[in-house]
Amino acid sequence: MTSKSNATRWLWLSAVVIALDQLSKWLAVHALQPAGLPHAVIPGLLNWTLTFNSGAAFSFLAGSDGWQRWFFVGLAVLVSAVLATWLARTPRSDWRTAMPLALIIGGALGNLIDRLHAAYVTDFIQFYFRQWSFAVFNVADSGITVGAVMLIVFGLFAGKPGDGVR
Repeated sequence: MTSKSNATRWLWLSAVVIALDQLSKWLAVHALQPAGLPHAVIPGLLNWTLTFNSGAAFSFLAGSDGWQRWFFVGLAVLVSAVLATWLARTPRSDWRTAMPLALIIGGALGNLIDRLHAAYVTDFIQFYFRQWSFAVFNVADSGITVGAVMLIVFGLFAGKPGDGVR
């Protein structure tokens, strides 16, 4: 499959996710001081709350001695390489595979940039309701999550080859 007929052109979406992620993190760091102080956006539902996470989702491994930084760097590089290879083997017209892969790649690389230059990921989006609060996250995390959900949904509900659904 030549590069003209594969889905690597969808990497433009990865670049958009990376750019939006890095811009939003820069804005958050400069506008949301001090860290940890909630700034209500939609009272009772959404805050901008600046946090710095040296772990992964839900602060997994955040309390470790620093080795987790390089573990997550390696993991992001490996996952991005595998997904980019998958993208290169995907037909250009298969947007139901290409779009989610591109979103996940963009999210993984957006957070990778943070880990490489700061040893932590900048998060700032906080959803909550009454006493319940979801983990604070960022645009890159959203790309990863939306991409993964899309892969699952499209995989579960894709039509059979030749039925015109895909």
